[in-house]
Amino acid sequence: MTGIGAVSPLGNDVKTTWQSMIEGKSGAALVESFDTTLFKTHFACEVKNFNIENLLDRKEARKLDRYSHFAVWTAHEAMEDSGLDLEKENRKRIGVVFASGMGGMTTLDTDIAEFATGNGVPHYNPFYIPKAILNMAAGHISLRYGLQGPNFAVASACSSSGHAIAVACDQIRLGRAEIMFTGGSEASISTSGIGGFNALHAISTRNDSVQTASRPFSKSRDGFVMGEGGACLILEEYNHAIARGAKIYAELVGYGLNADAYHMTAPDPEGRGAADVMQLAMEDAGITPADVDYINTHGTSTPLGDIAEVKAIQRVWGEDAYRLNISSTKSMTGHLLGGTAAIEAMATILALHDGIVPPTINHEEGDEDEQIDYRLNFTFNQAQKRELRYALTNTFGFGGHNVCLAFKKYIEQ
Repeated sequence: MTGIGAVSPLGNDVKTTWQSMIEGKSGAALVESFDTTLFKTHFACEVKNFNIENLLDRKEARKLDRYSHFAVWTAHEAMEDSGLDLEKENRKRIGVVFASGMGGMTTLDTDIAEFATGNGVPHYNPFYIPKAILNMAAGHISLRYGLQGPNFAVASACSSSGHAIAVACDQIRLGRAEIMFTGGSEASISTSGIGGFNALHAISTRNDSVQTASRPFSKSRDGFVMGEGGACLILEEYNHAIARGAKIYAELVGYGLNADAYHMTAPDPEGRGAADVMQLAMEDAGITPADVDYINTHGTSTPLGDIAEVKAIQRVWGEDAYRLNISSTKSMTGHLLGGTAAIEAMATILALHDGIVPPTINHEEGDEDEQIDYRLNFTFNQAQKRELRYALTNTFGFGGHNVCLAFKKYIEQ
């Protein structure tokens, strides 16, 4: 990994987002982008003080949905961070695999509502379709930099950007590219987003304490908190990165992909699929559970999901699980849906690079679930300094889609 860009509820760049994670800050607040009066949930983790016109002119910006704004913003930061000189690179060997779970949901909401209230006049924005489709973020990154390598999107609900990173890795492994821009973004804090997840009883309704509403692994958790934003990672073939003297944050050494094949929205309660996908990632990386020091969990703060993931970890590590650091950065960012694996990959990479594990915030003493083993180190409420060798990050999506990415601390040769 030679470049990182991010925009999140904690900050509009990598430095601010990471520092806020280390400090254990919450990105949750009452929703400001629309009136939530009709809904059970009135809060979310929105991106704050974001102005795409600092990067794109107004005319160009109007052609993109908000999720694509996040994508090009993060790609710009990642590009700057990587030190790449595209004039010296073969752009046919640079690709983009960039994900979204929902695509242009804000565009869909706005244009359909305008049609519904427009006395039946069949008028839609001419950019309605290219703004709404979920592959367009990848397209805009390619267009901005003239990247002519593999270019497409991946959609697998909350696992989308995890799959994107895995597939981008394969493009390099197969010799089809030397550099890949990858990650994902989401902008689904909208009337249909909040309304739909409320109807599903999936998101928290803790309106009286919004900043503590995302509380993974605590007994009083009542659902996830919606977030928005995303991250772009520049993944580079090792020898190519070394040859150009690139700054290297960490190495992506393996991944696992599988399915629970259990239920449309609920995880396997015994965590079998989650356990298997972590094993697959370690096998691909050529490591064993004893090599892993940290797991950035999916940890959504849902009643069923947290228990299943803890069981999965214990199924794989057994008694050795107690030496691991485990944390959920969703306690701070909320759940970025299709962008969540990318922002959590960023957190995992920086944890390895800086030797510090971000916390799981909002846990209170006495708020223990009898189905969760609290001898495990959930890194509650405060970051912990620790030299890490290998780290995993999990993401699980509706439909039973599971992804685990395995990262290695980079040690300069």
